[in-house]
Amino acid sequence: MKKFGVLNKDLSGELAGLGHMDEFIICDAGFPIPKEAKRIDLALTKGLPGFMDTLKAILSEVVVEKVIVAEETEKVSPEFFEQLRDIFKYQEFVLIPHSEFKNKSKEVKFIVRTGEFIPYANMLLVAASQADEFKKNFDLF
Repeated sequence: MKKFGVLNKDLSGELAGLGHMDEFIICDAGFPIPKEAKRIDLALTKGLPGFMDTLKAILSEVVVEKVIVAEETEKVSPEFFEQLRDIFKYQEFVLIPHSEFKNKSKEVKFIVRTGEFIPYANMLLVAASQADEFKKNFDLF
């Protein structure tokens, strides 16, 4: 049995399979996941697991170089948005319209659905190589 890290079999396998520049999404419970997308559904009940707990677990195993968030997040969920900005100080942080974010969800490698109910608690992450320049400022939590 695995001793630590992500224990969910499907998520652990997908994280292990990420290559440089692969994209994946962590989303809230209400995000419209495309039917053709690889879905890893962690949602158990309202708030479980939460977005931040899920993000923390994932970032304990992968390094990302870029994140994409819907620009509406800043106005609708400002506290959540500020948390993301604080976490991703050294990564490229891109804002796009939510409609464009939904279109991008059709192209990602997989989507992780949480039990989060914060509006617009969705983020696309771009995997980095394990190069030192990406790892040196990656102690996010």
